[in-house]
Amino acid sequence: MGEQVPPPLPVTWRPRRATIIAYGMAVVMVVGSVVLAITLPSGMFHLPDRIGMVVFGLLVAGALHLLGRLRVEADEQGITIVNALRVHRYEWPEVLDVTMNEGDPWPKIDFANGLTIGAMGIQSTERERSRRAVAELGALIRDRGEAPDRV
Repeated sequence: MGEQVPPPLPVTWRPRRATIIAYGMAVVMVVGSVVLAITLPSGMFHLPDRIGMVVFGLLVAGALHLLGRLRVEADEQGITIVNALRVHRYEWPEVLDVTMNEGDPWPKIDFANGLTIGAMGIQSTERERSRRAVAELGALIRDRGEAPDRV
């Protein structure tokens, strides 16, 4: 097997299944809470109860959005790691390596400042896509970052 060629920039890696499931469930929660709020018997449930149900559906949809937005983006300047709660931005010289061991849910990216951050935007459950994404990201790091050359 030959050396992996870095992909053209900009490039974005995101999980397909997790995104589809997260946003699909968000739609179900919002539509379901609205339908439930409309169809509940008016004698037992009043306007504040109905509003509360819709707000709850929207809050759950917001939490699901945090899972649906996962991605790793690479551009000419560096990489952006969008995880559920945080967005990390690093310039290429700060990036050392990317690794994904068997059984890891997502790859880990090592940085010059000693940090290691999980890149949730590449999911190991998407086996071939995740292997290809890690190989492409590794090639970009070797090409643009401070990664040591591998023999």
